[in-house]
Amino acid sequence: MFEKILVPLDGSEHSQRALETAIEIAKKFGSHMVLLHVYSVTVTPVIVPEPTTVTPAGVPVATSGEVAKMVDAARDVGREILGEGKRNVETEGIEVDTMLKEGNSVQEIVKLAREGQFSLVVVGARGIHRIRELLMGSVSEGVAKNSPCPVLVVK
Repeated sequence: MFEKILVPLDGSEHSQRALETAIEIAKKFGSHMVLLHVYSVTVTPVIVPEPTTVTPAGVPVATSGEVAKMVDAARDVGREILGEGKRNVETEGIEVDTMLKEGNSVQEIVKLAREGQFSLVVVGARGIHRIRELLMGSVSEGVAKNSPCPVLVVK
């Protein structure tokens, strides 16, 4: 019934509960699991007339080197989250893969669910970006509305 289960992880308590639920389902159905972490580093370009680290309005500007460091740091955090999740799944004897992607969380989760022909997505009800959720809508809601397969939202 659930041959392939996709579990997006963001390091929150809710995504950890989703992982625990997915492990129970995978054990029951002999499922293969894929853990996904999606990161994004948003940089708004600002054009200033001369090289500086502060705009005329006093807003700090990140150099390309600083942006690269932010991206590397986001990737490192993602790898840590996925590594911990993978260890938890493997200790239960479940076959598991991990994927690290950059982009919009909802779009990347739905795209992978579609392309990977998953039979279930298990996602936490709330992630670590509560303020952004209030402004833009939650990831779980976006995935549930757009996923090509059933979505289990774990509270």
